[in-house]
Amino acid sequence: MNNSLNENKELKVMEICYKRQAYYYETDRMGVIHHSNYIRWFEEARVYYLEQIGFGYDKMEDLGILSPVLEVSCQYKSSVRFHEEVLIYPKIEFFNGLRMTIRYEVKDANTDKVRATGESKHCFVDEKFKPIRMKKDFNEIYTILSSYVAE
Repeated sequence: MNNSLNENKELKVMEICYKRQAYYYETDRMGVIHHSNYIRWFEEARVYYLEQIGFGYDKMEDLGILSPVLEVSCQYKSSVRFHEEVLIYPKIEFFNGLRMTIRYEVKDANTDKVRATGESKHCFVDEKFKPIRMKKDFNEIYTILSSYVAE
């Protein structure tokens, strides 16, 4: 895992971006993406982001680590419509080993216009939902996540 840690630090200098096309079934009667889908997009982007930095949900769960959502919010700037492509930029905004906040920026893939922003807040627990102190119990993972906190 040490080699991947070094390789992953190189990814930090560039933004990790999740590209997604808006699907018809995600639209509402007004022809725009229903507001609830942005929360799903945040989750997709978060899963992708964590995989890119070397700590995907599959690895986390194999180690007995769960990361429930404590809070999620979204600010809608302009509507996304069917078939448009968006780029979602997730970033770890806060991490202290017990809790983590990920910030999201959704941009139009063609115009770079911001369509939405938001964040999700998480904690780390074991399979019995008892808090995990990442620095003490999973120091290498703590180091990875700490190195990606946005500056």
